[in-house]
Amino acid sequence: MRIPLRIIAPVVLALCCVAVLVGFLWWQLRESAQDIQHTIETTGNDLPLRPTRTMEITPVAADGDEAIVRLRQGDLFALRGQWSEAQQEYQLAVDAGGDLPALRKLAQAQLQRRDMDGVRATIRDMKNAGAKSEDLLLLESIVHLRTGELVRAREVLEGAQDSPQQHYGLALLSMVEGSHEQAKQELAIVMNGWEPVLRANARSLQGAYDEFALFPESPEIHLVTLLSRALAQVQECELALPLLNQVTLQQDDYRDAWIVQGYCELATERPEQAIISLEQAYQLDPQKPETQYFLGRAYAASGDSMNAITFLEYALANGFQPEAEVRRELAAQALIAGNGVVAMEQYAALAQRDDATIETFEQLAQTSLALGETDRALLAGKAAAEKFPENARALLLLGTMLAATEDKDGARIAYQKALQLDPFLREAEEKLQELQ
Repeated sequence: MRIPLRIIAPVVLALCCVAVLVGFLWWQLRESAQDIQHTIETTGNDLPLRPTRTMEITPVAADGDEAIVRLRQGDLFALRGQWSEAQQEYQLAVDAGGDLPALRKLAQAQLQRRDMDGVRATIRDMKNAGAKSEDLLLLESIVHLRTGELVRAREVLEGAQDSPQQHYGLALLSMVEGSHEQAKQELAIVMNGWEPVLRANARSLQGAYDEFALFPESPEIHLVTLLSRALAQVQECELALPLLNQVTLQQDDYRDAWIVQGYCELATERPEQAIISLEQAYQLDPQKPETQYFLGRAYAASGDSMNAITFLEYALANGFQPEAEVRRELAAQALIAGNGVVAMEQYAALAQRDDATIETFEQLAQTSLALGETDRALLAGKAAAEKFPENARALLLLGTMLAATEDKDGARIAYQKALQLDPFLREAEEKLQELQ
């Protein structure tokens, strides 16, 4: 049964706002992010790609400050790799007076989306807002690196005062140039420095060198692939892609290089190229769930929901982890394709999990209601209220489902409870008035 657009739109929008689970933070392509297990063909050792996403999550202010709320929402989008939506939220945070914290997040999103003109404008705004010189240095040097201005990047970095940001930029530059001993020296300085995010990033990058050292007989392209994976983990896919291109030109049957390349192309909003790379990996190993998952994501990003559903179902059947993430994506694509039954099945499975979110119950209830499954919709509303008794949205959902089943008295009580929990929940107030 095909679901009307008026039902699909809010459900898909709600899906985009799903709060990322704590155990899932910094996944996974950010995040995702997504636990990717890659195998080095000649060594038989796993090559896990786990983007660290060490970006701090901005807490929501108790007073509902718009800038902080927008930052929080942007962080959630960023964790899921939805950088276009993240950039919009960060821009709204800037507009709402978020100052330097919002500008830093905006620059990060613009870098991920290859919006170099936007990054340069944001850097100017950060200067005017009194940003630290070392933070500006790192942003400016990364722009030079990503635009291929390596000489200029070195001039800027070597002419700057000593700081973790300076050494981190020099480490990235050395990796791009293939000066690996120099890169390791710079990373060691960063790991002993005072900047926590860069310390974590440096450990991820150093981990590639440490892993390669375990297999001294491995060819150089394995190191390049390991470094590319590590660069992807620290959100430097734009630097990883030229390195990966060198690898695949030398060895076109290197499955893991194709996977990382496809991932990076997907992360940098190149879905058509990602499909080509991931199809190469799929031909080399059609059973690997990570390849299937990212191929499904790539087809989804290109607007091909049918192929997206096919590969996401393969990934689910073959044990992709985290399972919840593939189910959410599968449900979203099923809704877009008008396949409400598949979407409802996925939301029902998600609602059974201990870590189910209020959004999951909302999606299950709305989808069930659209399919005429009123009993299931009501059960979803009741389950949400039982699981989240102090959540106004859960009571709002219960009230909406009770109203849909003509239990107006029960709906009225649920809406009143929702307003007691959140007096500013306008939707509950409006629905309560409709029952009068």
